[in-house]
Amino acid sequence: MQSTNNKLLKEIGRIHTYEQFLETYNLAKEVGFENINVDLMLALPNQSIQDLKQSVEDVIKLNSNHISVYSLILEEGTPFYELDQEGKLNLPSEEQERQMYWYVKNKLELAGYNHYEISNFSKFGKESKHNLNCWNQEEYLGFGLAAHSYFDNKRFSNISNLDLYMKNIEENSQEKNVEIHEDQSLEDKKKEYILLGLRKIEGVSISKFKEKFVDNPIYLFKNQLSKLVEEELLEIDGDYIKLTNKGLDLANLVWEEFI
Repeated sequence: MQSTNNKLLKEIGRIHTYEQFLETYNLAKEVGFENINVDLMLALPNQSIQDLKQSVEDVIKLNSNHISVYSLILEEGTPFYELDQEGKLNLPSEEQERQMYWYVKNKLELAGYNHYEISNFSKFGKESKHNLNCWNQEEYLGFGLAAHSYFDNKRFSNISNLDLYMKNIEENSQEKNVEIHEDQSLEDKKKEYILLGLRKIEGVSISKFKEKFVDNPIYLFKNQLSKLVEEELLEIDGDYIKLTNKGLDLANLVWEEFI
């Protein structure tokens, strides 16, 4: 969906309207899909807080089981990135972007949604299994063109060129379709477990970390944790290491400590 404002949808290059989204959403419910996610975006060019408020109200009325909320990210090489570099993109300020985020968070929580991951909200028991699988550093396999996988400490994907993909299969050279992106060391895996786990609102379980790696993360990452706790970006709450409210706003500073 991204927004219920058709003007904004057009400005960000979407080829659908809000009405077309509604038609698709209702059709999905009619044919039997019971757990549907709705994407909502904030900090869009020319988006006002009033635009966002209207979108949030419309989303809540849909009563979807799951809602993903993302800020616009300007990727290098995209038209928006170039426009921003030229000073031609009217984006909300960083302060306005955080106000938008907290507005959405508060409204969705008041409407009965559980904020279980930085960018994801759901009705209780309807959290995304795939999302949690990723944040808990569990393995997954992707099949087909451009599919990504995480298995045996390796992150890899299939190539995205269809003709070459089919040619390799026909020539019984399927291994040529696989590109390895990362072969993790144990140290890398421990750091990533913390980084991914901190995306969850409940944070990283100290006992589960010890169960998986034997080491105690409190001692293993004592320098990073001491610094981040002192800066009020992280807190230790019983068995969990988790982001504070300030940490939610400055999560990138937290990730940098574990990269």
